[in-house]
Amino acid sequence: MLAQVRDTLATIFTTEAGEEPVEWAITDGLTDYDRAVAFMEERASEIAEGRARELVWLVEHPPLYTAGTSAQETDLVEPDRFPVHRTGRGGQYTYHGPGQRVAYVMLDLKRREPDLRRYVAALEAWLIATLDAYNVRGERREDRVGVWVRRPEKGETAEDKIAAIGIRVRRWVTFHGIALNVEPDLSHFTGIVPCGVTEHGVTSLVDLGRLVTMPEVDSVMRRTFEEIFGPTVPVKSPRLPKRG
Repeated sequence: MLAQVRDTLATIFTTEAGEEPVEWAITDGLTDYDRAVAFMEERASEIAEGRARELVWLVEHPPLYTAGTSAQETDLVEPDRFPVHRTGRGGQYTYHGPGQRVAYVMLDLKRREPDLRRYVAALEAWLIATLDAYNVRGERREDRVGVWVRRPEKGETAEDKIAAIGIRVRRWVTFHGIALNVEPDLSHFTGIVPCGVTEHGVTSLVDLGRLVTMPEVDSVMRRTFEEIFGPTVPVKSPRLPKRG
């Protein structure tokens, strides 16, 4: 089925043959958001200067809301519920928390193709292929970023968001990335209007009846990432900057 996903949805975004593989790191436990952003800022600069390799970094965060560059204050429904972080990624408000796999993707688009539309399409394709491994049909939408699943049991046109995308690019190096709902507390999304969309809800793999663990999802994500972006090599969890 992955071949079908690739033929119909995926954008292949590999480097030239012989390029170094992308480093693949997983941090256990809950990662402080501000320290994660500081690390990404530094790593993106190092990649742009040729002093570090590309990296995909998988984390979970404690419960928090983040506001992208297009966030509307009216979409922050419960401002005192969780910490709110203003961030330079694109998009609006989103939630991060335990049970959600966040993948921070630091790639040099000059080594691939300096095309942000194609890059976002490749991220969507990665998520769709990952969901396909669990017989979940993820779909993209022309008018909203992210990956969605139809919920006919809720109504003829009902659909829920299962994964979010928010990126930033500096000197053609990407950072921030994607968030896939594996088993987060979905009630935590009610403190915001997720991504500014009021007419649809949110869901997760477990909410859809797929009883999976985070390590299982990580394994699938690595395999499907390589199908689209090229080979990876595992590395140790990054050392994060101290709090500023």
